[in-house]
Amino acid sequence: MDFAKQSNLTLSRILAQLDMSDLSAAQQKVFKQRLQSHFPSLFQSYYEVYGWQYDFFFHLQQLVNTLKTGFAERPNTLKNKDKKKLAQSDWYKQENMLGMACYVDLFGGDLKKLQKRIPYFKSMGINYVHLMPLYKSPEGDSDGGYAVSDYRTVNPALGSMDDLKALAKAFNSAGINMVLDFVFNHTSDEHEWAMAAKAGSEQHQAYYYMFDDKTIPNQYEENLREIFPQVRRGNFTYEPKTKKWVWTTFNSFQWDVNYSNPEVFNAITSEMLFLANVGCDALRLDALAFIWKEMGTNCENQAKAHTLIQAFNRCLQIVAPAVVFKSEAIVHPDEVVKYIDKDECQLSYNPLLMALIWNSLATRKTRLLTASMQKTGVISEHCSWVNYIRCHDDIGWTFDDQVAAELGINGDDHRYFLNQFYTGRFAGSFANGVAFGENPSTGDCRVCGSLASLCGLERAQAENDAAAIELAIKRILLVHSIILSVGGVPLLYAGDDFGLLNDYSYQNDPSKQHDARWVNRIAVDDKTLAASPNPDITNALKQLIEIRQSQAVLGAASTEFLPAPNEHAFAYLREDQSERCLCIANFSEHELTIHPESLACLQQSIATDLCALNTIDCRQPLYLGPYQFVWLKVSK
Repeated sequence: MDFAKQSNLTLSRILAQLDMSDLSAAQQKVFKQRLQSHFPSLFQSYYEVYGWQYDFFFHLQQLVNTLKTGFAERPNTLKNKDKKKLAQSDWYKQENMLGMACYVDLFGGDLKKLQKRIPYFKSMGINYVHLMPLYKSPEGDSDGGYAVSDYRTVNPALGSMDDLKALAKAFNSAGINMVLDFVFNHTSDEHEWAMAAKAGSEQHQAYYYMFDDKTIPNQYEENLREIFPQVRRGNFTYEPKTKKWVWTTFNSFQWDVNYSNPEVFNAITSEMLFLANVGCDALRLDALAFIWKEMGTNCENQAKAHTLIQAFNRCLQIVAPAVVFKSEAIVHPDEVVKYIDKDECQLSYNPLLMALIWNSLATRKTRLLTASMQKTGVISEHCSWVNYIRCHDDIGWTFDDQVAAELGINGDDHRYFLNQFYTGRFAGSFANGVAFGENPSTGDCRVCGSLASLCGLERAQAENDAAAIELAIKRILLVHSIILSVGGVPLLYAGDDFGLLNDYSYQNDPSKQHDARWVNRIAVDDKTLAASPNPDITNALKQLIEIRQSQAVLGAASTEFLPAPNEHAFAYLREDQSERCLCIANFSEHELTIHPESLACLQQSIATDLCALNTIDCRQPLYLGPYQFVWLKVSK
């Protein structure tokens, strides 16, 4: 097919029937220009997924009408933001970027109170705030809000949609980018579509994967993995009202939506545009690897998942181009990078860097970290990693077994070691973590815990061990130094800036006690904001942030991961047109000697250590203390 020719013909036919009377002449011009620019790729993606259907043109026509409605409903203030963001499309690559992720109730109490936290965000230099799911969801267990019952209604305990819009405006005035979750692989079983399906609506039953018996589900199960085996086994749930089996990848109350149905894509697009028009600057694509199901595969990272995301991207570019996508793909590293593209997800979590930073803390060695970053750490210049150490979720050890094998590391055995180490079961471990998702059949699990507890602060404080406390604080600052300097958007998790420890109170809550991730979902109260319980951590972190935000070479500059100058050291070079910055981190509690040849990439004899504010003679050995890091800058 000549897609260019057919898309032009199709668009002309759609426009001839499209009612744009609710748009001004100027708005019609902008909308048509964006359609003409982005419709060809949208048409091709939509055709690749739905072109086989007899009513393809009808659904495509409905989609364009949905886009027009979204554009018409977009406030003028946000249309102005579209123009501004389009003029600086790489805003997320700048050195001033600093993010924080938080639950509204745990960090502010509700949306109105969270607005009062803006002075704190500003004092820390935070200009990117990711609000964890805040939509209406089932009472009790809702997978931390990731079971959405209504995308257009805020959880009443947090406020109203008007409160969220007011917060978005306040963030915008303060120069803070707001990030919302786009939970688009599934809805809760209390969503109106699911309720209609339960009531017998065949139209809405087609919004999900529903089967009369286990024959087809069992065929799928042969290749599927279990996400939460500690809660339930398998990927399908029996729904007694309809007497059907429903595809539920995560929890029984989270129903996977059926993207082989174009009506679902159009409906989800409408919800997406509603969220974009609330005033967010980015949407986190939750569980994006699971959105396409294909018999005979593991139903993860399928080619049409990418096609669908590209189609969603085009829809945003037409209606709300200020909004970017952030990928949440906690899968094999080779698959993670496939989602990162200006036409797919402009931002992406960096789960490999996160996991291997923890690996290097446990082993005191950096060879797996260095080799892995050299393979997949550099991405498109139009995109950016979102680098984090902890988040609301567990830690999964998603490194590449082939890279590990080339270093003589058995992947399965090493994951077992890391789980043992970070759950405190390994002799000599400094960590206090909690096992999550422990598979009763295989013994495999992931790890939960706050950053400070995993770095050893909880154990050291409990034992009142001053030397161990000092080492734990050095670990905490070391790991933050990497996400602040390696390039991309550094993302803090609320509470880590205060060195908060595990919260075990979830074990007393029946709706949470099965989900160990609540151990690191910690409330940050007014008392903590007024006076950090660990001021050494908070103050030192602030200083590092200030240094980062003052150095252009730590922003949009290139990153080259260097051969490790020592088996305990991690090194990378940042470089732009005028400066170079060599970052070296010591992952051991012992002093390291870095020989001068490892500093030769700076191509200067004298460098400035941005962290210590002193000069370094690059012709002499460099000595790093326990867990010390340096940012060595030179001008070209």
